[in-house]
Amino acid sequence: MTGEAPRELRRGWTTGACATGAAKAAFHALVTGDFPDPVTITLPKGGETAFALARHELSASSASASIIKDAGDDPDVTHGAMVSASVRLLPKGEGVQFRAGPGVGTVTRAGLPVHPGEPAINPVPRQMMQTAIAEVCQETGAPGDVEITVSIEDGEALALKTLNGRLGIVGGLSVLGTTGIVRPFSCAAWIASIHRGIDVARAAGLTHVAAATGSTSEDAIRARYDLEDAAYLDMGDFAGGLLKYLRAHPLPRLTLAGGFAKFTKLAQGAMDLHSARSRVDFEFLSRLLEETGASASLIDKSRSANTAKEVLDLSLGERIDLSTPLALKTRQAVRTLLRDAPISLEVMIVDRAGKVTGESGWDE
Repeated sequence: MTGEAPRELRRGWTTGACATGAAKAAFHALVTGDFPDPVTITLPKGGETAFALARHELSASSASASIIKDAGDDPDVTHGAMVSASVRLLPKGEGVQFRAGPGVGTVTRAGLPVHPGEPAINPVPRQMMQTAIAEVCQETGAPGDVEITVSIEDGEALALKTLNGRLGIVGGLSVLGTTGIVRPFSCAAWIASIHRGIDVARAAGLTHVAAATGSTSEDAIRARYDLEDAAYLDMGDFAGGLLKYLRAHPLPRLTLAGGFAKFTKLAQGAMDLHSARSRVDFEFLSRLLEETGASASLIDKSRSANTAKEVLDLSLGERIDLSTPLALKTRQAVRTLLRDAPISLEVMIVDRAGKVTGESGWDE
């Protein structure tokens, strides 16, 4: 062994970004007759990227385009898959509508970001495609009322390698992504980058660092605190890699932020929050509901829920705040992992819109 740092992995693009590029190229061709190749899209967090078209087809009433997904160095089951979008015009006032084509699943159970009966195209990819359609409208003056059908070649077979079936997504894959960018997944490389971030923060004499499971949660921290960029530790799913290193290399104050489901797993004591390596314990959530004084009916429903989000939604329907008790349980579990390290700790639960829905406060 040479002791060399893990090489930087090549990032790639989400299924949602690829679908957006295909939809934009198809719509542009439908209203102008020309396919932009490469096609440039705007990313949710700012910036642009461009995709080459693998296929395209234009008829009098519709247009379609396809992009080969490049997931970078991430071991994604959809790496190399052909993502296609077919666009047809709708009557004025219909807006942008979405359909699931071959290889894209349909949601059949509650607890997911889109409702049962809807194509499994998540909210951010939908917004990306709506933005892309609006950009073409601004450029061409065309109305933006369209139906977008997204397809993924061999998606139904690829979905068998995912958790979609357990979640009630049938017939294919989900169109995912919150930033448009696939950040390469490597335990060794990611954890090494976390450790380097802690070393840098300590060397800079920082007294307050923050770690989040994703960009939306990090943005919630940024909205609250005026911290230097070096104070942000990119935890992702690797809570254990962060907390074990901080236990041995402490900093005075730590803010943790994440979504309800991932922090449910952290509160259970899981140190790897990835869906393939840890599961939500619905008995844990039912006990948490018992502590809030929830009804027996709600507690019973929580035990057979599809996702943590479904439990949260059911709780909100009965005006029960489950996020704050979860934040307190998460802080308690993290304190156990940190042992007696001299670190003051707070936990924030953040929803998909970036709103802080529950927090523990500082344990000092």
